[in-house]
Amino acid sequence: MGSILNRYVFRETVLMWVAVTGVLLVVLLTDQFARVLDDAAGAELPKDAIFAVMGLSSIQYLTILVPIGIFLAIILALSRLYRDSEMAALMACGISNTSLYRPIMALAVVLAAGVSWLAIDAGPAAQREVKTIFDEARKTADLGLLEPGRFISFGREQVTIYAEGVSESGELSNVFVQLRDRDKVTVVVAKRAAQRNDPEAGAKVLTFYDGQRYEGVPGAQEFLIVEFAEHGIPFAVSQSSARNLKPEAMSINELVDRNDVEAQAEIQWRLSAPVTLLILALIAVPLSRTQPRQGRYSGLATAILIYVIYNNLLGAAKVWLEKDALPSWLGLWWVHVVFFLFALMLLQHQNRYLNRWFGSAGKNSSGNHKEQTVADR
Repeated sequence: MGSILNRYVFRETVLMWVAVTGVLLVVLLTDQFARVLDDAAGAELPKDAIFAVMGLSSIQYLTILVPIGIFLAIILALSRLYRDSEMAALMACGISNTSLYRPIMALAVVLAAGVSWLAIDAGPAAQREVKTIFDEARKTADLGLLEPGRFISFGREQVTIYAEGVSESGELSNVFVQLRDRDKVTVVVAKRAAQRNDPEAGAKVLTFYDGQRYEGVPGAQEFLIVEFAEHGIPFAVSQSSARNLKPEAMSINELVDRNDVEAQAEIQWRLSAPVTLLILALIAVPLSRTQPRQGRYSGLATAILIYVIYNNLLGAAKVWLEKDALPSWLGLWWVHVVFFLFALMLLQHQNRYLNRWFGSAGKNSSGNHKEQTVADR
């Protein structure tokens, strides 16, 4: 019977995990799709790279979604067994709730191995590829995208360009350009403009002819006004430091070679993903216990609260480690120890509760049997 139970619990949990993770992934990708479309509309991203960026983003999201997905899936799958009194029937047959850990942890170990690969290798590689796509888009940004009589923005609306006309050679006529740099705004108005490459500066330069430049802070009374016959502005700087990556996008070998507090924090953060998944799976089993009359989703609020606290503590520990406020040997591991002890406490509490409940039920049943025997005599 044990093998049948293991397969049954394993199958129910896998199906629930696929459903939960799929829903969460669709929600996140919908929001990401809106941002990617905004980048494409602003000429920061080629339109043919939209789905590539979406696919790479999904790889990064799975590092986060797989642990929370299996956590919620275990609670939903097992709570249904309690609600439908299937767990009561199993326990009446001598099968304890701790036997549920065999199929649950088997699934958790498999998923933890996958999350390890996502967090350590695939996720950062996807982030590097997304950065490469955007860097190439910036280097190949071209005013050929500009349509006469329409505004177009570059750099998340940091640069806005308008031209009344565009010749076949790409020269613009009656040009308006607005550049934002924090609080300062620069406006250039010119009769014509043309694009040229500047290899020394590593940038594409938009050269204006016969115009005026206005520079200042909106709301201030003082503005700098300059009239010019020729004036050049770089508008698409090539990324000469393409390998200047954030720690989140570095490979594990680069982090080990770097070996500073930020690198150590990032390494521990990546290793925390599979550890978090395993500990959440341990917590989910006792947390899934519900009364038959309780709803299927009665434990979700508590589960989400536990996950939020767990994830926020990991984030805080990572920041403290980056600021050298924690020793590297302690790092993020103390958070995992706390929640592992919490999982053991929940399991011990549940076993004590079940033993008390079934023990009292057994005594009552034995007492009733004795009374019936005496009455028969």
